[in-house]
Amino acid sequence: MAPPSSRRSGFSKKAQYSLFTGYVLAGGLAVLGAGLLALSLWQPSAFAPLRGAASDVVAPAGTAAAVTRSGSQGFFASIAGYFNAGSQNAELRREMELARIRLAEAEAVKAENARLKGLLGLRDSEVKPVVMARLVGSTTTSGRRHAYLGAGTASGVLPGMPVVSERGVIGRVLEAGRNSSRVLLLTDSESVLPVRRAKDNVIAFAEGRGDGLLRIRLVNLGINPLKVGDMMVTSGAGGYYRPGVAVAVIAKITPDGGIARLVAEPAATSFVAVEPVAQPAAVSELTEPDGGNAPVAGPPAAPAASPAATPSGTSPTGTGGE
Repeated sequence: MAPPSSRRSGFSKKAQYSLFTGYVLAGGLAVLGAGLLALSLWQPSAFAPLRGAASDVVAPAGTAAAVTRSGSQGFFASIAGYFNAGSQNAELRREMELARIRLAEAEAVKAENARLKGLLGLRDSEVKPVVMARLVGSTTTSGRRHAYLGAGTASGVLPGMPVVSERGVIGRVLEAGRNSSRVLLLTDSESVLPVRRAKDNVIAFAEGRGDGLLRIRLVNLGINPLKVGDMMVTSGAGGYYRPGVAVAVIAKITPDGGIARLVAEPAATSFVAVEPVAQPAAVSELTEPDGGNAPVAGPPAAPAASPAATPSGTSPTGTGGE
């Protein structure tokens, strides 16, 4: 059935009044809305209390909805993590291995930088090295400890010259070829080096034992003043080594001295510096024959009872007792 075309309410007064009241209310609400819109545009802060009150009213509901949402997300994430745990653990292990490799490389770079800085320090020291060279090999026999240097007479290397690293004394040149040299290490059983304690003038000899350690034998026997941890340095006696270069650290006390560990381990050293003989005149006086006698085997200050006082225990000719 089609709606009537006329909107008239008929002759009922009640219907007419209801329609009129509806129009009045609609017009009034429209005017009120327009006024509120104009007020909000002209004075936005006027409705701040109302907005705050509305927010307070709906805040509990919003909080409950947020808690529910986050809880559901965590629940589903836990389920997904359970199913993905295997692949995630494998990925984490791979990343950890890579991190370990990178850490090892960083430590290697750090050590290399420290070594290079030490070598630069050698170049800047008061004694100018004859040459900087690499240790290219070493002997494997039990009693003898020799190393091979990648520089020889062509670079100015001569027998008797001290060989040092950035940490301390390595040994001295035993034989020199044109492009390579043989170095007598401090731990060789034929090596004897005059040393003293770094903090005072306790004099001793550092003798190689052939096992990677040094035997420190005091010159003046009596009460042993050495202590574990004492640093032994070159004394300068004999004229080969300049004084004050680190040699070893006391690790064990013995009745006549102690057992010491090397400060500069040859196995952990790649590059070394070959220094000139500290006192060539003194060395030449010690090695010159006097009245047909054999060359003096030790420094003048060494006691007569000392078996060998020449540094590193070798004759100037570089035979090394062999």
